[in-house]
Amino acid sequence: MTTAVKAAPAAQLLRFATAGSVDDGKSTLVGRLLHDSKSVLADQLEAVERASASRGQEGPDLALLTDGLRAEREQGITIDVAYRYFATARRRFILADTPGHVQYTRNMVTGASTAELTVILVDARNGVVEQTRRHAAIAALLRVPHVVLAVNKMDLVDYRESVFAAIAEEFTAYALELGVPEITAIPISALAGDNVVDPSATMDWYAGPTVLEHLETVPAAHDPSHGHARLPVQYVIRPQSAEHPDYRGYAGQIAAGTFRVGEAVTVLPSGRATRIAGIDLLGVPIEVASTPLSVTLLLEDDIDVSRGDLIVPSGDAPQATRDIEATVCHVADAPLTVGHRVLLKHGTRTVKAIVKDIPSRLTLDDLSLHPNPGQLAANDIGRVRIRTAEPLPLDSYADSRRTGSFILIDADDGTTLTAAMAGASFATAASADGAPGPGQRDV
Repeated sequence: MTTAVKAAPAAQLLRFATAGSVDDGKSTLVGRLLHDSKSVLADQLEAVERASASRGQEGPDLALLTDGLRAEREQGITIDVAYRYFATARRRFILADTPGHVQYTRNMVTGASTAELTVILVDARNGVVEQTRRHAAIAALLRVPHVVLAVNKMDLVDYRESVFAAIAEEFTAYALELGVPEITAIPISALAGDNVVDPSATMDWYAGPTVLEHLETVPAAHDPSHGHARLPVQYVIRPQSAEHPDYRGYAGQIAAGTFRVGEAVTVLPSGRATRIAGIDLLGVPIEVASTPLSVTLLLEDDIDVSRGDLIVPSGDAPQATRDIEATVCHVADAPLTVGHRVLLKHGTRTVKAIVKDIPSRLTLDDLSLHPNPGQLAANDIGRVRIRTAEPLPLDSYADSRRTGSFILIDADDGTTLTAAMAGASFATAASADGAPGPGQRDV
């Protein structure tokens, strides 16, 4: 009998992130979502009520459910990414509440990098601002499949439909230009609870879903078990014990796709070919395994495989290269410059590299490209060309978010410099004079 082990169906779990400009109400929205969906423990709510009372507030400040750092509570802002886990009868959720300040934009890259949906908040009084555009651009670059525009604080504009419609139209036009595949606009008041979990009694002109209803029903991203199969080798297991004298297994988490016993595979970057002799999951032999399981592969031939190698199906191997072009979001305080010597970490492999060129930096106001900026500062988005000391088997980020991404690291102190997406992005197809050409943007 064939034993196949796969991860839980994607529809059971949704990873999503919240983003928006400072004071747009992200933490209040998350707190309201947790509170009204009965996902807050009694002691947590009591702690929030005490903290709110100490600040002179009459009712509980639900933003405190996510703003856990002392500096966040004192300043009333979100600084770090706050992860929350909750569930309803229809779906389980992993939520990343990301900061709104410009200097913390890089934190959104972390929070949204694994998200299948991003909720971007807009203050109904201010409309779409530069930080809104920045977050939409990051969502597009990270290829987040679903974007929700939550027009918050509708109670402060008298719940006027015209205000909501104008903001939704402006944002949708911008997001479509970026190539965001799906946009859902919802008018809400996180403070009052309108259209967060329960439908609003004051916006009868809106007939769409609440935020929670949309989160519960939106289709999850495509099943990654059907993508290009990839296993970055994390550890070589050789017990050399009396019970397992000849055991040699290659352990790691399946980054994408499905592996089967008997399947022809290739080890990269060496290019050596063999077949899968066995798959072990927690010491139990299985026949088939899919992402995101952590397994050990046993190979038919005794070939040299080390940490950092990539095991792939022989008929579906990415091209190994030393010359990489990618879109990056620079996250370090120190700038990234041409000639910068770095470490490039892709999966479980780390190699030396040099920044050969920075062809362009993206201007978020009009999506134009500033050519040859010479460097990228903190929170800048741009294109880079990199030369590595050793060949790397990279997928395009458009094909695989896991194996098409990498980070650049400072070789001296280990600081993460940039988050990078290999291959084409909407930044590659703008016209030479820096103006975006209609129909040319590749996302």
